[in-house]
Amino acid sequence: MRISDEELARLEGLARIALDPEERDSLRDDLGAVLEYFATINELDTDGVEEMVRPVPLANVLREDEVHDSLPRETALGLAVETEDGFFKVPRTVDGDG
Repeated sequence: MRISDEELARLEGLARIALDPEERDSLRDDLGAVLEYFATINELDTDGVEEMVRPVPLANVLREDEVHDSLPRETALGLAVETEDGFFKVPRTVDGDG
């Protein structure tokens, strides 16, 4: 399948890239080969083939959440570089009244 100059220019714009003529020809050939392969796959008879979301079963491997005692406030604030009124004080990251 041949990619037109207009289609390739649109793809360049969408990808925000600028290709030189050699790269453009190479990309056109590569994209054409990929599209031809998809056309070949599209010809396959998939009647009766069950849809598959993922090729392997998905299992949650994370541990269960468990409630634990938290670090005492005084200990946590004692590790801070700077505190104010019982809270961590950090440098301002946003300018303005915001």
